[in-house]
Formats: sequence, structure tokens, C-alpha cells
Amino acid sequence: MTTQKQIRIIDDEENLRHMLGVMLTRQGYRTDTAADGLEGLRLVAEQVYDFILCDIRMPEMDGKAFLARALEGHVASPVIMMSAYGTVDTAVECLKMGAYDFISKPFKKDEIVMVLKKAEERERLREENSRLREAVAGRNAFCGIISRNSAMEEIFGQIRKVCDLKTTVLILGESGTGKELVARAIHDNGSRSNRPFVAVNCGAIPENLLESELFGHVRGAFTDAAGDKTGLFEQADGGTLFLDEIGEMPLALQVKLLRVLQEEEIRPVGAAASRKINVRVLSATSRDLDADVRSGRFREDLFFRLNVFFIQLPPLRERIDDIPLLAEHFMAKYSRAMQRPPARITPDAMRFLMAYAWPGNIRELENVIERGLILCEGDVISGQCLPGGLRGAAGVQTPLPDEDLSIKKAEDAMERELIRKALARTGGNRTQAAKILEISHRSLLYKLKEFGID
Repeated sequence: MTTQKQIRIIDDEENLRHMLGVMLTRQGYRTDTAADGLEGLRLVAEQVYDFILCDIRMPEMDGKAFLARALEGHVASPVIMMSAYGTVDTAVECLKMGAYDFISKPFKKDEIVMVLKKAEERERLREENSRLREAVAGRNAFCGIISRNSAMEEIFGQIRKVCDLKTTVLILGESGTGKELVARAIHDNGSRSNRPFVAVNCGAIPENLLESELFGHVRGAFTDAAGDKTGLFEQADGGTLFLDEIGEMPLALQVKLLRVLQEEEIRPVGAAASRKINVRVLSATSRDLDADVRSGRFREDLFFRLNVFFIQLPPLRERIDDIPLLAEHFMAKYSRAMQRPPARITPDAMRFLMAYAWPGNIRELENVIERGLILCEGDVISGQCLPGGLRGAAGVQTPLPDEDLSIKKAEDAMERELIRKALARTGGNRTQAAKILEISHRSLLYKLKEFGID
């Protein structure tokens, strides 16, 4: 049985409120009324309505002010404006402000019902589109990691192989590539998933406090030690400890960490005896630890102990095929957070996203999408909603009909154009072309076959 749609009617004319209420109730709607914009604003903040019918000329707060305040408060209900003094300019102004539609008084029963049915259909299509997006994201998600990239598929396989072992894993990758997500995926897929996952950024804690944070301390161990403190290793006992930015750990503490990994016991600062622990250690860094070992900045023996099994995350510029998928994911995420209808992205904006090098990787893309949703008009992110630096740095224009809103086609057209330009620049040398495109040679061969490029 279909749930009745609920409508809030806001109008200062009591007769019109009564007439609309009776008429819409007969059409199967449930209605509530309010006599002015202030009352209506308070009521729509307390309850979610499927649609809002709002007059423009009212005392206390008129319809335009109501619409502006409702949109500021992220009221997601479509607002249909009504007025007996309506002109084309008034209607256009309301639509620009964010109203769903405008209808002039007096109106016939069929007119208002038709507008509501049209609004219902639009909302149904929005919800269906949102469900499809979530389904696509679900099919291309692994423990919260969104990808359909072949290199990432290999990493998912590595996670499955190592998740049940106690082996230390070193996760390498540029800042913003999702190293903590990989660590959580290893933990969540393994036998320790019902035990604690404790994460610490080794570069975010002052050097003089890091030892106490990791291993704990006893009362009186130093001036401010007013009581015993349980360290992160003990908090993670039986589970997983994730040491992010391990390359920032001071040398003096690296020695103690190596001993913990070898002996599987810790000694809190100031304690007389060691304590046995059962912790699986995962670590990550965006630094070149090989270079740090050669320069003496990182201990070689600790590096070998941490690097029993390593996972190298590709930067976003080598995962171009994931950009539309990630953009859709972040648009859905922040549309929900902002309590607004699902947004879509125009082909020109997608061209900019696909052509940009993304030095900040996935984190930067997420920030750009969130900013775009804040700046966009209505529910469409266009190229003008993106940062100027991103548009200027992209510098790649791929012909794509403006009426064609297929993200898949935009993605394919962009990749095909970039590959052809790289091959032309290198005289057909695929190895050099892969370097210019900043993807692996294997990924390039896969894409050449996919796009039928000789």
C-alpha cells in the first residue's frame, strides 16, 4: 500500500487553506496548514514534508523570505510557490532562489494536482537515481574503499591474503591515498575484527609524549604523571595497532618499537617489569623509507621488521577510471550531510576532474566535491563551481556534447584522448606514454585493449 504524501500549506487566507486541504485530501494527500511564513518555518523544521505549498504575499514573513530561510536551514522538501500577483519575473526569481515550481492564483484543481504529480515523479526519479548510485558504489566497494581500478583490485586480493595473519604490513602511498582505509580493511576482514582497532599518527604527537602514548606510564614516572596510564599497545591488545606516518617516529623510539615487535612485550615508562601483549601492528608512511634508511634517518632493522609485507597504494592520477565513481560517492555523502537532494555533475566539470593531477589525491577530491556542493546553484555541480586553480591546471578539453550527461562516456572520452595524445608525443612508445600518463605499463595495455587503440 502506497504511503500517503504529506503536504504543508502555508497561506494567510483561511478560506484558501481550507479549500486546498479539502481538495488535496480527496486526491489522497495528507495536509497540514500554517497561517504565515514564520509559523511555517517553525513547523517544517520540526517535521519533514513531502512537499510545501507556500503563498508569496503574507504578513510577518512573506513567501520569498520563507523560501530563503528554508533553504538556508537545508529543508529538503520541494517548495511550490503560489501568488495571485505573479508575473514571469516573480516566477523566475522564485525558481532561481530554489523553488521547485510556481503557480498563479486562482488555479483549478487539475493545475495544482498536475504540479504535485510532476513533483512526485521528479522525487521518485531522484530517489531511484540515488539508489542506483549507492548500488554501483556498493558493487565497486571493498570495506569502504571505492574503486573499480585494476591496480586496486590487486590490492584487495593482497588484503584478503594477509588479513588473517599476524604479519606486520607496511602501507605505502602519497598523502590522501587512503592508507588508513586499507589498514581498517585488513583488520575488519581478519580474525581480529571483533577486537580493538587503534590508530595513532606518529607525526602528530610531540616526541617527548609519544613513548608514554604508545607504552603507557606508571604514577610518578615523570612530573605530570599523576596516575597510571594505559598505552595504545595495551588498548589494542588482542586487536590491531595502526602506526600512521611511521617515518616521523624519532630514532630513540624506533629502538624501543623494534624490541616490542621482537619480544611481544612492552614496558610502561617508569615501570619495573615488562608486560606481554598480543597486538598485530600495521604501519603506513608517505615518506621514502628506503631513502631514510640510507640517510640514517630510519633504522634499517626496524624497516625490515615492518616491511615483511608491503602494500603500495597508487595515487589518484593513476586511478583516472575511479574519479567519476569517487565523485558520485562524495556527492551522495555530502548531499545527505547537508540534507539536500542528490546532486549531479556536468560533463564540463567532469572533464576538469579527469584532467587534473590531484597532488592531494582522494582527500583533495573529497574537499573539492564538498566545496562544489556548497557553491553550486540547485543540485548541479558545473565547472564554475570548481576551484579556479583546478580548472586552469587541467588544461585539457575533450569534445563532448553538452546534452550528453553520461559520466561513463565523459570518462571514456577523456581517457581515450589523453592516451592518444601521450602516444602521439612519444611516437607510439607505450612505455614512455605510460610514464607521461603516470600509470603503469600494464594499466596502459589494458586501456588500449578496452578502447581499441592500436
